[in-house]
Amino acid sequence: MPPLIAQAAVAVTNTPAPTFALTPPTTLVERVSEMTGLPPTVVLWSSVIVEALVVLVVGYWVANLSRRAIARLCDKRHLDLTVSAFVGNLVHAAAMVFVLVTALSVIGVPTTTFSAVIAAACLAIGLALQGSLSNFAAGFLLVVFRPFKKGDAITAAGTEGIVEEISIFSTTLTTPDNKRIIVPNSALMGGNITNHTANNSRRVDLQFSVGAGQDLNKAHATLLEVAKADARVFKEPPPTVANTKLIDLGVQVELRAWCKTADWAGLGSDLIAKAPSALAEAGIKGPDKTIPYREIK
Repeated sequence: MPPLIAQAAVAVTNTPAPTFALTPPTTLVERVSEMTGLPPTVVLWSSVIVEALVVLVVGYWVANLSRRAIARLCDKRHLDLTVSAFVGNLVHAAAMVFVLVTALSVIGVPTTTFSAVIAAACLAIGLALQGSLSNFAAGFLLVVFRPFKKGDAITAAGTEGIVEEISIFSTTLTTPDNKRIIVPNSALMGGNITNHTANNSRRVDLQFSVGAGQDLNKAHATLLEVAKADARVFKEPPPTVANTKLIDLGVQVELRAWCKTADWAGLGSDLIAKAPSALAEAGIKGPDKTIPYREIK
């Protein structure tokens, strides 16, 4: 090897290799601790609490936003205010429960145990408030399916009246003699509901007794004249008279006349007042009670 190359090789061999002192990167908590002089534990818990507060604030804002969005959607679909308020509050409550559980998980609380405690508490409360929960469920069905609305005249749960208020747990009715009755919703949904004002028209059905041997065709014509003379009776469908059944010493006939729902009570009262006198003027008599008869069993 030439002397110059040998000297260069010896010089390279004897030169120490450069060393790089790399220090491990510090975490954000350690950096904040170094900057503020606070212990790392305090900095860590402070950051966790701030994060949980952010989750709560953002979740509360989203829950309110969802409730307002549901209210606008229900308003566009022309749903009842009771429906929109109920659904909006239900969604808001469910969202807030989710937000609270998320915030607790951020803090470090074991959510599985917490969820089990909530489930047990809900079960105990549900057993204690079984009747109230059934009323709540029935109120939800009344609000959703709307078998009647405020102002309707209904017969339900053995009570007849006008609907004044539909709440989540009960329905308030006002009777024809101006008494206020509060009916549990479960009682309403547990039986038949007759809505007298759901439709725009109703039929007045009145029964009259015609004596044996009387002219039934003349009796029919007389009753039809009485009905047609009243302007509240619809021309279509026209009023009719039918023989409904045999009675003692005669026949029972029924006058059927259609009218507006609002005129139903007044029309029925007026026809009851006019029809008997019209039959009497036409010479149509009722059953003769003086004739003895034998009841066949």
